[in-house]
Amino acid sequence: MTMEGDATPVVCLRGTPVSPGFARGALVVLADDDPVARTPGAAPHEAANLRGAIARARGELAALAERAGDGQAQTILAFQIAMLGDSVVTDPAFAAIAAGASAEHAWRSAMQLRIAEFHEAEDLYFRARASDLRDMRDRVLRCLARAAPRPIAPGSIVVATDLAPSRFLEIVWDGGGLALRHGSPNSHLAMLARARAVPMLIGLEDADLQGHAEALIDTDIGMLVASPDAAFSASFESRQRRRSEIVRADVERYAHVPAMTGDGEHVRVLVNVADMRELEQLDASDCDGIGLVRTELMLRDRAALLDEEAQYQAYRRIVQWAAGRPVCIRTLDAGGDKAIAGYTVDGEANPFLGTRGIRLSLAHPDVFTLQLRALARAAATGPVQVMLPMVTSPLEVDRARALLEGAIAALRSEGVHCIAPALGIMVEVPAAALAIDLFDADFLSIGSNDLIQYVTGTSRDSSSNAPLQDPLQPPVLRLIREIVAHAKGKGIAVSVCGDMAADPRCIPALLDLGLRSLSVPASALPRVKRAIASHVVDRAK
Repeated sequence: MTMEGDATPVVCLRGTPVSPGFARGALVVLADDDPVARTPGAAPHEAANLRGAIARARGELAALAERAGDGQAQTILAFQIAMLGDSVVTDPAFAAIAAGASAEHAWRSAMQLRIAEFHEAEDLYFRARASDLRDMRDRVLRCLARAAPRPIAPGSIVVATDLAPSRFLEIVWDGGGLALRHGSPNSHLAMLARARAVPMLIGLEDADLQGHAEALIDTDIGMLVASPDAAFSASFESRQRRRSEIVRADVERYAHVPAMTGDGEHVRVLVNVADMRELEQLDASDCDGIGLVRTELMLRDRAALLDEEAQYQAYRRIVQWAAGRPVCIRTLDAGGDKAIAGYTVDGEANPFLGTRGIRLSLAHPDVFTLQLRALARAAATGPVQVMLPMVTSPLEVDRARALLEGAIAALRSEGVHCIAPALGIMVEVPAAALAIDLFDADFLSIGSNDLIQYVTGTSRDSSSNAPLQDPLQPPVLRLIREIVAHAKGKGIAVSVCGDMAADPRCIPALLDLGLRSLSVPASALPRVKRAIASHVVDRAK
């Protein structure tokens, strides 16, 4: 929509909000890169150039992961680093160079084939990782050309067809925002934007924005406005002030008090963390403990996996921060898009349905036992619970419990102080949810993200199938109801730790189903507590 006037016409473009907020700044429109043809040199020279570019790309990604400072960003980048070190990915390019291609052409062609394989995979979540491969492709091509990405001033409004996660992390947002013509609400990019409070739209209407110097993003109305006039600016500022007042009121009223329903029932609200840095700005008294520690975001290489003392010290620091509140630590949930070089399986046709989570841990009992030793030692310093991810069969829990008992026996024989922690499971595979009564688990935690995508057969990163991913649809709620009923019948604790737990739209349904424990990102504590306080439980459901 264009509005004419004396100045540059106002252009209003609609999009779908995926990260809430308001942003205003200089408009930067990123163009899609076109391939540049070049006459190839001698094959050894071209191969050396490609090896150097891959090494530089891996180095850039490692440095970017270090600067990012949070586990979510680091695990996204670790996947790319591992893929760039996988000969299955890189060998086709070197074969093309040997046949006479330039390094650029060989790399682009080899990656296009790999990207096409991801796009054509049966599993939609697997298809969504094609964006990571495009990111890798373009970074190596830039390294080959020794070209720096276009500089973007802090606080800019960025418009693009798509944006790679690593490119997102290179930008200093500082009040800026992002609008994409493509994209998905559950993509890595959207998750990063929400974690960093960067307002973001996807599915942006197409228009020629040449000549526009400034823009604003208003996710309350789902719109990007280029060259806003005085009327749009005033309306934008009014809504922005109102949103800030609501957020500030939520923090003042709810952040530092226990969560209570409208009829006075306490609900435990815990936080999800990947490392201590996420807890530095949070007082432990503002939550009821830690509902999920993502250890795969702390242990990013084989050296870390084999360092029992370092693991123990990391877990101990988190337990000490919790100051007597429960701490639920998930064992290594590697695999899928969370690759660890030398540990996860290379070349699986569909790693998201392959050897990952507890399956991978049981395939490496020596590494798994070392983690269990560190966890048992940490349990001696506070109330630690150990949670197994991606559990499908009761036998997996039995095998894990036997390894835990063996680790504890070995520690005690060595005179090392330890305590047997509670051992629970993450219910995210439909097979586990449907046969939950067969599992010997001390507690249950519902991983709603994976449970929803496996129940509906739709990827979390698929924008076209977004309606099928609605967490409030009957099959999802029925499964949750059965899990909660089983837990209550057995007298064991049950919680939800996926995105559903932090969604104010879903919280009333979860409370009505009988859930009284939610684990959410620390930033979501005030809004989750407000949603709980606003609801009176329907006990007839």
